[in-house]
Amino acid sequence: MRKVADSTVRRLSLYLRFLDEFEGQGVETVSSAALAQRGGTTSAQVRKDLSFFGSFGKRGLGYFVPELAQRLRQILGLGRRYRVAMIGAGKIGSALVQYRGFQQSGFDIVSIFDVDPAKIGTQWNGLTVRSIDELDRDLRAQPVDMAVLVTPADAAQAVTERLVALGVKAILNFAPAQLNVPDEVVVKTVNLALELETLSYALTNR
Repeated sequence: MRKVADSTVRRLSLYLRFLDEFEGQGVETVSSAALAQRGGTTSAQVRKDLSFFGSFGKRGLGYFVPELAQRLRQILGLGRRYRVAMIGAGKIGSALVQYRGFQQSGFDIVSIFDVDPAKIGTQWNGLTVRSIDELDRDLRAQPVDMAVLVTPADAAQAVTERLVALGVKAILNFAPAQLNVPDEVVVKTVNLALELETLSYALTNR
């Protein structure tokens, strides 16, 4: 399979959300134009995105909503549940733990770690905040598939190296730091300031 750009994968996730909405409304078929309109793109882009993964839909009829949604879940690896560790029990971490959309999409936050003695032992959404000192022991006993990193920048790399040593292959990074990881580990960094700057550019140049 050809290498697929991150932007394409993001659009597939959006298409899946739109398909779920259409299915909830009882819509059985949908056109590339309808998906494009919802996603702010073009019909050609929708068809190109899907063509990376095979042939979908029928000319003149469009895409069968349940069938395409199921295929996109398979493509995105959503046919299973993922165990996720949250590293950092600050305000962002708190908001993420309480977000129900993760569990609905198959991502189960199963553990939370922090360095703050005032937070360790407290209950978050049914989970007990654990000391970061227990990270190695806990994740060896109950491995996770992914980690969400919400730590200060100066702690991010050291924690990342511990996660990698424990076999974690996917990290969602909210820390304002560039992480160095082996090639087999996937890191996605969420830079909130960068996103706001993108919005600023859009407002300035619209």
